[in-house]
Amino acid sequence: MQNISHINVTPVILCGGSGTRLWPLSRAGFPKQFLVLSGTTSLFQQAVGRVNLIASSDISVGETMVVTGEEHRFIALEQLREMPSVSAKLILEPEGRNTAPALTLAALQALKDGGDPVLVVTPADQTVKNTQAFTNAMQSAIKLANAGSIVILGIKPTGPETGFGYIKQAGDAGGFGEFNVAKFVEKPDLETARVYLDSGDYSWNGGMFVVRASLWIKALNTFRKDILAATENAFNQSTVDQNFIRPDNQLFVEIPSDSVDYAVIEKCPGSEFEIKVMPLDAGWNDLGAWDAVWQVGEKDQNGNLIQGDALVEASENNLIHSSHRLVSAVGVNNLVIIETADAVMVADRSQSQFVKKIVSQLSDQAREEHVLHRKVSRPWGWYDTIDLGDRFKVKRIQVNPGASLSLQKHAKRAEHWVVVKGTAEVTCGDKVIALKENESTFIPLGEQHRLSNPSTEILEIIEVQSGSYLGEDDIVRINDGYGRN
Repeated sequence: MQNISHINVTPVILCGGSGTRLWPLSRAGFPKQFLVLSGTTSLFQQAVGRVNLIASSDISVGETMVVTGEEHRFIALEQLREMPSVSAKLILEPEGRNTAPALTLAALQALKDGGDPVLVVTPADQTVKNTQAFTNAMQSAIKLANAGSIVILGIKPTGPETGFGYIKQAGDAGGFGEFNVAKFVEKPDLETARVYLDSGDYSWNGGMFVVRASLWIKALNTFRKDILAATENAFNQSTVDQNFIRPDNQLFVEIPSDSVDYAVIEKCPGSEFEIKVMPLDAGWNDLGAWDAVWQVGEKDQNGNLIQGDALVEASENNLIHSSHRLVSAVGVNNLVIIETADAVMVADRSQSQFVKKIVSQLSDQAREEHVLHRKVSRPWGWYDTIDLGDRFKVKRIQVNPGASLSLQKHAKRAEHWVVVKGTAEVTCGDKVIALKENESTFIPLGEQHRLSNPSTEILEIIEVQSGSYLGEDDIVRINDGYGRN
């Protein structure tokens, strides 16, 4: 093995997916990677934090690259702002094309930035209990990747799981504890999974791997030239807008959709590309369903994992999550009970993976509950729809210090605004007025208007909409500071 010198690393966070099995907390507009399911930080923030802790005397961690969807850009940006020690670029996909194009965008950007860093690639929606074990495994994998290998982290199995792909190792352990990869196998049936577990030669494929940027491009060019060519076309026409890198929309949708595993990784054994598996035993979980959340959470003496305002009596081994109201449970066992402002979900814990079928029903019925929460994040703050009736809607709106909504107008509704906290600057037509607490104004139908917070304190208003149509798409943006149409 070559002599190891200082290694430059670029973390790559793959931040896609919708997490339908964690509905109603996870929704298309606020997917599971942005949820705080344990502790005080989201899964996304935990992933970013983990890969930024792998620096050592011979490993330098550079700017993090986050590949996420256009619709999630402001959520990701806001959560990154809560991590002031982390510097990040956000590459925005106009629609999902799976992980192979996502990683390719990051590799192209890394090469464009100069140098040829080792990419440490991880999904944004996993948990790791033992951060030091993760760091140790990643540091070893980085050194192997720097020497020319593609390295995939193999999760030590804790049971005969049928929901994961498996990696079969071959030969003896190398100098860093790594093994050669004999083959990759698809999700097995239960009997086969038990055989894999008993053999000790198999690990789970958790979607984390380490590879030099140029080597990824070379491997993709060998196995899937079509993906590389199409992704390069879209990337070369990228635009840069504030913190965001946007590949060309029209060219992007022409990229074939495929995963990193199918496009490259599973084709490497026996090829010119040396692929290794680095064992990882760090309390890993992909939180693929509510039962997995229960498995990793801190439970009481009766096995109940309780989050929020909940009371239980004569009940065991339940997961109860309350977001807005008191939830009580009596004489029930092995249930998942999830309460949000607009939905309540109850499931047998052992059947929680089928929650996604409820989401499919919501989608088929075009119901908003599968897309958005009642409380919706925006780049300027958030709004919460607190009441809705025939020809009226009531919102509670919070605007961050120094932030503004777009200059806009509505074709089908008028609005009344009452300031309940802070100071508002209101543009209405050709007038600009200041409103303080307990003061109000009226925005006529069709009038150009804007709400701004000129102060250093939070602004909160109550908005009452009235009109024949109250949908969020009745907005004509005349001027917007966030790159929205």
